[in-house]
Amino acid sequence: MRLVKYSHACVRVESDGAVLVIDPGAFTEPESLDGADAVLITHEHFDHLDVDKLADALAARPAVRVYTHAAVAEKLDALAGAVTVVDFGAEFEAAGLPVRTYGGLHAEIYPELPRVPNMGFYVGNSFYHPGDSFDVPGDVAVETLFVPISGPWLRLADSVDFIRAVAPRRAVALHDCLLSDVGFTVYDNNLAKLAGCPYFRLGAGEPVPTS
Repeated sequence: MRLVKYSHACVRVESDGAVLVIDPGAFTEPESLDGADAVLITHEHFDHLDVDKLADALAARPAVRVYTHAAVAEKLDALAGAVTVVDFGAEFEAAGLPVRTYGGLHAEIYPELPRVPNMGFYVGNSFYHPGDSFDVPGDVAVETLFVPISGPWLRLADSVDFIRAVAPRRAVALHDCLLSDVGFTVYDNNLAKLAGCPYFRLGAGEPVPTS
């Protein structure tokens, strides 16, 4: 299984000739969806869900299947025939890979702002993509944890605590388009020091190290 990080919150999984893509949002390169067999969407925010990108992918490859929560499916009427609704705690197969869902709600941005449903995905009995939450998949072993590092809903301490709670073999930065080059230096140095496991921040299209 090969994991490739694309901009912001998108992860591409290549396994046995099949391709699974998670959260190809507005900041994500369209090529992340090239050859996709299945797409997982954690929640409805534009940086995780780009309906036009999904429509283009389906036009090029009609067999693509999209798996997501009912709240997101409501926004995908034009793609309804390709969408499968899954609930929290579900187990299913996408692009030949086992998937288990976790979560509940998007992390709180501010009390006055409504929290939308957010679904984390544990894929291939190996890695976890939490979307915009710090829900811990406490009953599974996580080899690779994709950890959000920036956004209006988190602090650096939240990222550190999340990594330590999950205790993965490695942590890879997620949700990182909102930081400047200076910010990357600050966050990378601190997370590398505090994570308790190897920490990586990757460029768009760069594969996740396996060591």
